[in-house]
Amino acid sequence: MTIQFGYNKKEVVQALRYHFLMRPEIKILLVFVNMFAILSAVMYAMKYIQALSFLAFSILWFILMLVIWRILPGSIYRRSATFKDHFIMHFEEDMVVLETERGSKGWPWNAFSHFVESHYFFHLYFDPRSFFLVPKDAFLDITEVQEARELLRKKLGKK
Repeated sequence: MTIQFGYNKKEVVQALRYHFLMRPEIKILLVFVNMFAILSAVMYAMKYIQALSFLAFSILWFILMLVIWRILPGSIYRRSATFKDHFIMHFEEDMVVLETERGSKGWPWNAFSHFVESHYFFHLYFDPRSFFLVPKDAFLDITEVQEARELLRKKLGKK
C-alpha cells in the first residue's frame, strides 16, 4: 500500500495535543492540579483561604493548560521541518519506507513499538517520546484506512 501526504497545521497541532495528554506524567499532573484547584475553590468558599490564594491557584491551573494546549504543540510544529515536507509512504510486508524529494528511509516493522489512532492520524511510535504521524486523509477511502488499521494491528499491536 502506498500513500502520499503533506500535513495540515491544525490537524498536526491537535495530534500533538493528543500525544501530550496521553502521556502518563501529564495525566497525573493534570489530576493533581485539578484536584488542587477544586480543593482551593472549596476552601475559599468555606473561607479557609483568602481570595488571593484562590486566584494564585487558578492562575497556575490556567498557565498549565495554556502550556499543554497551545504553547508546547505550537512550538514543536514551528521547530520541525518535517511538517512542511511532502511524503510518499510505502507499507510493505517487512518494512515501512518513507520518501521525500531529498531521499528515502526504511524501517523494519520491529523498529516501531506500537501505534495509536487519533481522529486525524495514526501515530507510529518508535519509543514513548518519538513517533511519526500518518494522516488518515492520505488514504483514498475508508476501506484503505481500515486495511491500514488492520495491517498496523497485525504488525505492531495497538496500545
